Amino acid sequence: GSHDSFSYWVDEKSPVGPDQATAIKRLARISLVKKIMKKWSVTQNLTFKEQLEGGIRYFDLRVSSKPGEIGQEIYFIHGLFGIKVWDGLKEINTFLEQHPKEVVFLDFNHFYAMDDSHHFFLINRIRSVFGSKLCSVECVEYVTLQYMWEKKHQVLIFYHYPLYQEYSFLWPGNKMPAPWANTTNVHKLLQFLETTLEERSRYGTFHVSQAILTPRVKTIARHLIRGLKNTLVHRNLPMILNWVKAQKPGVMGVNIITSDFVELVDFAATVIALNDLLLEEDESAT
Repeated sequence: GSHDSFSYWVDEKSPVGPDQATAIKRLARISLVKKIMKKWSVTQNLTFKEQLEGGIRYFDLRVSSKPGEIGQEIYFIHGLFGIKVWDGLKEINTFLEQHPKEVVFLDFNHFYAMDDSHHFFLINRIRSVFGSKLCSVECVEYVTLQYMWEKKHQVLIFYHYPLYQEYSFLWPGNKMPAPWANTTNVHKLLQFLETTLEERSRYGTFHVSQAILTPRVKTIARHLIRGLKNTLVHRNLPMILNWVKAQKPGVMGVNIITSDFVELVDFAATVIALNDLLLEEDESAT
């Protein structure tokens, strides 16, 4: 999985997003401030297509309307506005058309400046782009690749807003818990990931291990020009990757792991390789 999967492009010319504090919105009237915001808002370099080609299958999505804009268009957002959600969904769908056995998880977990009419607009967009590829809510343990292939499903949508109850193809957000360490310290992060795995529900949900470091205000203030990648990510990714390599998948093990800048190390391949441990277990059991 990738963290803030859509943030490879954000618009410096757009207004600051409704996910930001009023003080930041005021500051952002200075053009340099938006340039700095961009350095800290971008958490991925690769487009959806490039992430998919690199092995990413879980996408972490934050979306917003654009206040003051006529119509109900919805955009990706992380401090600044990204591309239209519609364009991102079409890009993902094109990949799925070309690879009918691939399955993706789209986790819509933050919504800003959206009332029910915006949600209906977005949900209809999701339905119109993916159609019969959408997998209806089911007992998590039943949803194997074999199950998906038999039904020709390729997309699971997680929707952290009460309207999910009105649509069979929207999975509730509580089926995709993603505990967040909220730390700049890699040792505290790894401790948190261990603890939350121990507390993971044994049945009935997926689980996201967010292997990401989060800058604090003082982190940004000290390293304004360097940005997220050069301040926190480059230095700590090798240690995070070593933690990933030491994990086991399966019940009470890791399930989905997300990272910033997924292409900087061999992240996707390392996570995917953990599945070989499940195969070894199957072979020894038989």
